[in-house]
Amino acid sequence: MATRGKPKTPAAPAPAIDIANSGLIVGADGLARPPWAAVDALLQAYYDTEWGMPVRDERGMFERLVLEGFQSGLSWATILRKREAFRAAFHRFDPDKVAAYTDDDVRRLLGDAGIVRNRAKILATINNAAATIRLREDGGLADFIWSFQPAETPAPRTLAEIPTISADSIALSKALRARGFAFVGPTTMHALMEATGIIDTHLVGSHRRGCSGVWPAV
Repeated sequence: MATRGKPKTPAAPAPAIDIANSGLIVGADGLARPPWAAVDALLQAYYDTEWGMPVRDERGMFERLVLEGFQSGLSWATILRKREAFRAAFHRFDPDKVAAYTDDDVRRLLGDAGIVRNRAKILATINNAAATIRLREDGGLADFIWSFQPAETPAPRTLAEIPTISADSIALSKALRARGFAFVGPTTMHALMEATGIIDTHLVGSHRRGCSGVWPAV
């Protein structure tokens, strides 16, 4: 586990990014984005305004944890389009309310066409809400996850250099599982760390690189 408050080390300076070979796509607005955020309007808005920004509150982090778990095996676009339905179905991701769900709630969720109707993931969400409540004794879910922030962040210059797993996401996965969480595999936790600003995997050259204020731009 990384030590909280450990100084962050920026990546070493590198030559100017070669946009043509990076995989970035420059939009009509002149801004460079990765392919997944360059075409679909919803994904572009998510990338431009939310992805990679720090999430420090319990409910916000619980929501991201749940959605990343539901995304496993699916596209993020699918989850993002269903996000408001998820929020309505899961009481806006209030851990106290979700942890108290009964069999009737499980049946309600399995009948809700607005969300992903996967029994294992629904049960994991209820389980993870209870685990989130227990973590309050140790500072809370958000602080716990942020404590795995590494001393350095990746600085990918091409799509091929963007990591999908790391030693830190493996450690976070193991720690959460030890605390009773489910659907928190290393790849899913790496995606969570990217989405919540714990690491910065924006391509060097993207207009969002360094936007979170946590890591300096490269």
